[in-house]
Amino acid sequence: MSNLDHGATTVSSRALGVLLDSWRASSAPGYLALADRIRLLVLDGRLPVGTRLPSERDLCAHLGVSRTTVAAAYAALRDSGHVDSVRGSGSVVRLPTRASLPRPATAEGLLDLTKAALPAADGIAEAAQRAAGRLGAYLGDSGYDQIGRPVLREAIAERYRRRGLETSADQIVVTLGAQHAIALLARVLVGRGDRAVVEAPGYPHAFEALRVAGARLVPISVTVADGWDEPALMQTLRRTSPPVAYLMPDFHNPTGATMPADQRVRVLEAAAAEGTVVIVDETMGELAIDPVLERPLPMAAYGRAVSIGSVGKSLWGGLRIGWIRADRPLVDRLVRARSAGDLGTPVLEQLVVAELLGDLDRVLEARAAHLRRGRDRVVTGLRTAFPSWDVPSPAGGLSTWVGLGAPVSSQLTLAARREGLLLAAGPVFGVDGAFERFLRVPFSYGDDETDRALAALRAAWAGVDGVQAPASPLLAEVV
Repeated sequence: MSNLDHGATTVSSRALGVLLDSWRASSAPGYLALADRIRLLVLDGRLPVGTRLPSERDLCAHLGVSRTTVAAAYAALRDSGHVDSVRGSGSVVRLPTRASLPRPATAEGLLDLTKAALPAADGIAEAAQRAAGRLGAYLGDSGYDQIGRPVLREAIAERYRRRGLETSADQIVVTLGAQHAIALLARVLVGRGDRAVVEAPGYPHAFEALRVAGARLVPISVTVADGWDEPALMQTLRRTSPPVAYLMPDFHNPTGATMPADQRVRVLEAAAAEGTVVIVDETMGELAIDPVLERPLPMAAYGRAVSIGSVGKSLWGGLRIGWIRADRPLVDRLVRARSAGDLGTPVLEQLVVAELLGDLDRVLEARAAHLRRGRDRVVTGLRTAFPSWDVPSPAGGLSTWVGLGAPVSSQLTLAARREGLLLAAGPVFGVDGAFERFLRVPFSYGDDETDRALAALRAAWAGVDGVQAPASPLLAEVV
């Protein structure tokens, strides 16, 4: 088992060893270091609740440690409520009940930066009031809308046309956010055992959606400095002819890289030659921070691709509206398949978003100013406090992908929890537990929250060799 299958009930010693990676880097006693790392895998969702852990004998043999070390680690996990051990069933992952949660380590409580997200844009409440006034015209039918209201589909198509990609309303399917769009496409395009090309690092919930559909993930490297490993991507397409490739070419999450126009052409041509459908995640696409003379057009303008978008990043995560832009035959397949998972997108939320899209340019201008301030504050703060770290200053997006210089991301994340700060460790963004040398730090928050986060990181880094149990075992969703 080369990686953790989210549909399985057991994780092998080998697979768990891959996820544990550099757990020995801590100077804490071995059993505590092992328990802390397994605990973090549970908190980050890399070990799903209900997963059966390897036996003590198998894990100690694989890790090359004494059985006493593994037994003590499992005992510590039982004491903290992260594992249940049942005779005959082994040790099973769980989350503690809220009654058993320890108090936060700081008086202010926990600051959750696992989500790279913005607060609601101005004008949403007013748009909701206007949309409510128009709702009466839509009450005559069932309200189960599996393709999207024409007024919103046309507004989305107009956004694409303004960005240089000719689009008609009948090429749009409105979804319950971008994650729903990814899952729907995966269900339609991927068969069990099919390969799916993904980016590494990349968006963890896309990995999850593809795995649930039965895909075997094939990672392609993306770096801050060099972007996509094009030779590896081309070779993978030629050798495996995967049904789908999932890419985020604009302000890639988490590296911030943007794919150049000429590379977009080459990738789409190679994919077309192999019959691969390129799924393009554009959720970060309009979150530019720095003005540039010329940005690439949407990827589908350079060749055949399926585009995914949403308003979760630009307007507000509380508006669960996304979309898929595809050719008409695929649109028909998506609509036919949709009822197996949901019965449509709420009409009122669609009307709210339709109201807001006409003023999106003004919103994006304000977002750019907010993100520029946040990025500069985070980048300057990190570079000053941690001169040994590699801290990029991306031209867009919501976060910076920090190089720590050592494989201590999980260890640092655990220490930060003790200081009241929740961050997603680097391996969350990998397929098989890689990226222990990296940490994603969002810059989309306000000045006070940013300063709190920087202070917590400084305190955590000072004690990174003495990691203890996290302050709160709440499962964080990475966005």
